[in-house]
Amino acid sequence: MAGHLAMAGHSVTVYNRTAARAQTWLERHAGSIADTPAAAAKGADIVFSCVGNDDDVREVTTGSRGAFAAMQAGAIFIDHTTASAAVAQELNAAAQARGLHFLDAPVSGGQSGAEQGILTVMVGGDREPYARAEPVIAHYARAVTLMGPSGAGQKTKMVNQICVAGVVQGLAEGLAFALHAGLDAKRVVDVISKGAATSWQMENRGKTMVDGKFDFGFAVDLMRKDLRIAMEAARGNGAQLPVTALIDQFYAQVQREGGGRLDTSSLISLLVEGGKQ
Repeated sequence: MAGHLAMAGHSVTVYNRTAARAQTWLERHAGSIADTPAAAAKGADIVFSCVGNDDDVREVTTGSRGAFAAMQAGAIFIDHTTASAAVAQELNAAAQARGLHFLDAPVSGGQSGAEQGILTVMVGGDREPYARAEPVIAHYARAVTLMGPSGAGQKTKMVNQICVAGVVQGLAEGLAFALHAGLDAKRVVDVISKGAATSWQMENRGKTMVDGKFDFGFAVDLMRKDLRIAMEAARGNGAQLPVTALIDQFYAQVQREGGGRLDTSSLISLLVEGGKQ
């Protein structure tokens, strides 16, 4: 994502907790690297983050070396982490107290979407900073949408992950049935992907699931983190997520079997060994 910004002509300074990754980025793109979030953010009009969880977001914003203290008044902090709506609202308030703007802007599309610059970005925050940020985010996204006030981006991402989990489990069960029924499962994918059953998961993961290949970008560990956030939010707003809770336990089983870093399509491994009958 930072590479797309650099290729678009923006002046980009990057920070990564693993310094070697920042150095590798610098070998491929024009820009500079910094040794703290604060140093990377100093003088920037827009600061972007994409880390792991709520505490990580706090660390790079309001932590001892965080970006907020170094940012100039009126600058925008955009967080692409999938985190809770509560932390988004917390940091939005902290940013406003410093004369800054904060947008929660989780993304969908995975590693391949980021590399190709075709992410979907769902944003929570105020309209004025969003209007300034939208054309910049568009360098690595095919869709950028303001969903509402602070926290709305994160809530929308929760909906996304609830839907993805259900689709992946349905696809896993369908393909497992095809294999057990003696059908050519890849041919099944070719046929039904042209009808009402089609989905992004079917078109991009159906055949690799049949082959037992799960070395793609979005890991089970991350999905479980995302589903935990969604289920915690549901307990607060009264939404019922029975299927999501069940699929979360299936992912927990994949983790127990050592598959935490496998792609989320590895759900099929619980139904057919290695993705094959």
